[in-house]
Amino acid sequence: MQNKNYILFIALSAALGGLLFGYDTAVISGAIGNLTEFFHLSPVETGWAISSALVGCLIGAFFSDFLSDTFGRKVTMLITAVLFILNSVGTAFPTSFTMFVVFRIVGGIGVGIASMVVPMYIAEIAPPKRRGALVGNYQLAIVIGIVVVYFVNYFIALQGDAAWNLNIGWRWMFGSEIIPSILFLIFIFLIPESPRWLFQKGETTKAIDVLQKLNTPEEVAQVQSEIENSLHQEDKNQWKHLSNPIFKKALFVGIGLSVLQQLTGINAILYYAPEIFKSLGSTTDVSLLETSILGVVNLIFTLFAIKLVDKMGRKPLLYIGSIGMTFALAAVGLFIYFNAVGNWVLPFLLLFMGAFSISWGPIVWVLLSEIFPTKIRSLALAISVFIQWVANFVVTQVFPSLVENQWLKDNFNGAFPFYLFSVICLFSLVFVWKKIPETKNKTLEEMDALWK
Repeated sequence: MQNKNYILFIALSAALGGLLFGYDTAVISGAIGNLTEFFHLSPVETGWAISSALVGCLIGAFFSDFLSDTFGRKVTMLITAVLFILNSVGTAFPTSFTMFVVFRIVGGIGVGIASMVVPMYIAEIAPPKRRGALVGNYQLAIVIGIVVVYFVNYFIALQGDAAWNLNIGWRWMFGSEIIPSILFLIFIFLIPESPRWLFQKGETTKAIDVLQKLNTPEEVAQVQSEIENSLHQEDKNQWKHLSNPIFKKALFVGIGLSVLQQLTGINAILYYAPEIFKSLGSTTDVSLLETSILGVVNLIFTLFAIKLVDKMGRKPLLYIGSIGMTFALAAVGLFIYFNAVGNWVLPFLLLFMGAFSISWGPIVWVLLSEIFPTKIRSLALAISVFIQWVANFVVTQVFPSLVENQWLKDNFNGAFPFYLFSVICLFSLVFVWKKIPETKNKTLEEMDALWK
């Protein structure tokens, strides 16, 4: 029992990096309206205010493997904690829009590193029988971070009038991130280095000491043997295998999943939700409350997905999600086109969020961790995640211009982005049907056969 509690403490401490991932990427949603007005931003600059963090994510994801391999998982997570602290202070007190963007990029670098290193660390410290559940805490922590910051933004907005929010409120929103950032820094000091990394660096004594704290005496030798065997079998040059047509096919599917997840419009809606609701007639505080409700639905349906994925399988949930998102976004587009917004838009955006959260949100991550053949698994995963950040950046940068484009306004009355995302969601249904293999109840070793 002591080992179980200690392992849970380690996993939850590391998972704070996931909470900060969600917190940092979503905090801008409540601030972007006042930020735009405060700095007199154009639609392109508004997009840059949000997507600049994603540039940082790309940088962080690119260097995360080097950092974690060179300095260790623990030191790398300490670096991310410091980056999160700098970001929270810098974005709360910028003297110019350029300074704000610089610190958003700094925070994004922290998110990019955390997105790779934290789940890897949890997987490496977790006993095989508990690995799935413990790594799942990371995805859950991301969603919790999003929900928490939505409510934090809402309560901060209630502390003053419109003028106060324009000059001060948005600063408090960004500054609030310093609390979980400091907690993350403290807790990382209290957890051990990854035993797998210690073995990799030849620090066998330290590695065995960590294993003894994480496993029963009977398990230590077995886990040590498994780690050493896996290190021995690792292929350091995975690029050479990508010329194999079978591996190319698997990588194509992985990239397709990553891109389509972003092209559903999920992050455009998450980042811009308060502004969407305000454009439809809601006041600032009401729009933030409606956004918070979106976050709660995201959390609830993510929990459903975790419960159902091993029972129903991956493809059925993706089918359900694609159909639900297609219908919901088409409906939102129609209501906006005919100016029949009233009380109808929120329920259908909630339907969209529920459909995404039970399918394309968590299930894509499950599939990306499963579908790649052993020889290219780590490289293919890294490429797919990198492309996912690129797609996220493009969608986030382009969305304000789609909303503000005068020709699109004249011809679609503001509904075009939702029609576009709906069509892409319909295409995602076809992609799942034609390209995605079912991985339910298959071992990682059986994945190679899926592509032959």
